[in-house]
Amino acid sequence: MKIATMITSPRHAQAEARRMEELGYDVIMTNESSHDPFILSTLVAERTERVEILTYIAVAFARNPMIAAHSAHDVQQLSGGRFTLGLGSQVKAHVERRFSMPWSHAAPRMRDFVGALHAIWDCWYEGRPLEYRGSFYRHDLTSPIFIPERGDHPRPHIGLAAVGPEMHRVAAQSADSLLCHSFTTPKYLREVTLPAIARATAERRRPESALRLVGMPFIATGETEEELGRAVAGVRKTIAFYASTPAYRAVLEVHGLEAAQPELLRLFKLGRWKEMGELVDDGFVDTFAVVGDAARCARSLHERFAGIFDLIGGYAGSGPGMPEAVMQELRKLQTA
Repeated sequence: MKIATMITSPRHAQAEARRMEELGYDVIMTNESSHDPFILSTLVAERTERVEILTYIAVAFARNPMIAAHSAHDVQQLSGGRFTLGLGSQVKAHVERRFSMPWSHAAPRMRDFVGALHAIWDCWYEGRPLEYRGSFYRHDLTSPIFIPERGDHPRPHIGLAAVGPEMHRVAAQSADSLLCHSFTTPKYLREVTLPAIARATAERRRPESALRLVGMPFIATGETEEELGRAVAGVRKTIAFYASTPAYRAVLEVHGLEAAQPELLRLFKLGRWKEMGELVDDGFVDTFAVVGDAARCARSLHERFAGIFDLIGGYAGSGPGMPEAVMQELRKLQTA
């Protein structure tokens, strides 16, 4: 497995991107939580020379394919061909109420979005006419003034986030990488994700090896009892938040934990965050997270995900990112 970490703010990128590369991370991820992922990716590109840069994720339905194509193209050329455009659908409430954009038929819309991206890049990179008319997106008007310089590097790779069966199918058939949500488990991956990939790639006669599987599991780590306690508390709250989300019910069902969701959702709507965390017991945490000092967490990540993930990051109690100490211990295991 290659190892990734995450940049979460412009200041974080300015201060840490070069050091992260020097420490030996293979990939630096950016995301669309409180900052623009393409600005973060540009800052990382300017400060690094080797690492791959991956948006994990940029919200596809918060923008249109033309805007995404321009942003991804620019980062790809600035980075020297090191950029992967990782896209996710987000959930209906956020798309409609946070981004004020239309929502419908998430999986077919995502397939159309990716098709439109490639049609735009076919125009820019290969000189084909822009003639795309899909079910949700239409791009058939351009002129030379609107076409960016091709540059020396090929079009970006595309990654798609997937949890449910339909989006698994779209990702397996349309993307270069499948981005797994942090709220998943080895059991869900083996019983749901991997069979879905096998079925979808077989339909298109595409080798399963053509799809890179990327994960960012929850990590609660600390070298002292106090540090570990804080990390577990942070991860517990994050797990409670995701467990309250109806879109992720299928993951709970695989473990027989779906009965917890209605109460978690009720508390979420009331803003009672502390009580939500209290409903997530230690067994629940152990199902969704690796817990312990750096060496133990690295062993657990290796045991759970080696042979499944091609690229692994982490979501620690303090936020997204593979902790440095865990990364170093994981490297030792891989070398051994």
